[in-house]
Amino acid sequence: MSSHTVIRRYRDADQDAVCDLWTRASQQAHPFIEGEGEGERARVLREVYLVQAENWVAEREGAVIGLLGLLNGADDGAEIGGLFVAPEAQGGGTGGKLVEHAAARYGALTLEVFEENARARRFYAHLGFTERGRRIDEQTGHPLIAVEREAPLRSVSWLHVRDGRLLSVRTRGNDTFYLPGGKYEPGETAREALSRELAEELGLRIPADELSEEFVVHDVAHGKNGRRLHMTCFTGGPQDIEPAPGREIAEYAWFDRQESRARCAPAHRQVVDHLVGQGLMSA
Repeated sequence: MSSHTVIRRYRDADQDAVCDLWTRASQQAHPFIEGEGEGERARVLREVYLVQAENWVAEREGAVIGLLGLLNGADDGAEIGGLFVAPEAQGGGTGGKLVEHAAARYGALTLEVFEENARARRFYAHLGFTERGRRIDEQTGHPLIAVEREAPLRSVSWLHVRDGRLLSVRTRGNDTFYLPGGKYEPGETAREALSRELAEELGLRIPADELSEEFVVHDVAHGKNGRRLHMTCFTGGPQDIEPAPGREIAEYAWFDRQESRARCAPAHRQVVDHLVGQGLMSA
């Protein structure tokens, strides 16, 4: 997107803007429902869902452009009760950001989508949701499809650029390169996990408090049958390093953008695009 999108908690002052975008988005998505976006359905949104659900909004340049309503949030997952993006803001990634925000908070996600809403069904399928059941909606008489997505894999990675090239590693028995880092162990913070992984993989002793979070990447986890990945990327530590591959690491290398696209995992390529946008790697 061309400008920064902020996801924050819904506030009472957002009600008019949220109801307006919900009306327009729901009427666009559900033309097959008589009275959609108005009357009793609008009253229920204002008096029930905006009061009882855990609501978040997406805001860009001071304008509310998206609404996410979560139900029954717990450690083992949550239900997306509603996800709406203003028609003029659709196609720019806002809906995906809201879904990944929900996944970052609760992991596994479920929701229901009208069978006749083909665009929404394609959207959720693209984000890794799969069908788990069907029923007829009692209020509208239209069929609903229940979909679900398991919790994303959570990992950490280290960004180290030298002469415009990004440090990457390959594990034994694998042709694909990844960023240095890995998964959390029980009780670890993200920084602690990355500090440990760098020591184990490359023999680099970088204290956790020297690592600074830069951004989070959401993508398909390579080799995990379509499961999603939530990868937190950090910088920090010394610039001059001499990696000593250990554990399962077969080799390390520095790649430019073209080499990354040819030899690295999908999330790695997304990281490179971030770094190019920040002027840290050449296009």
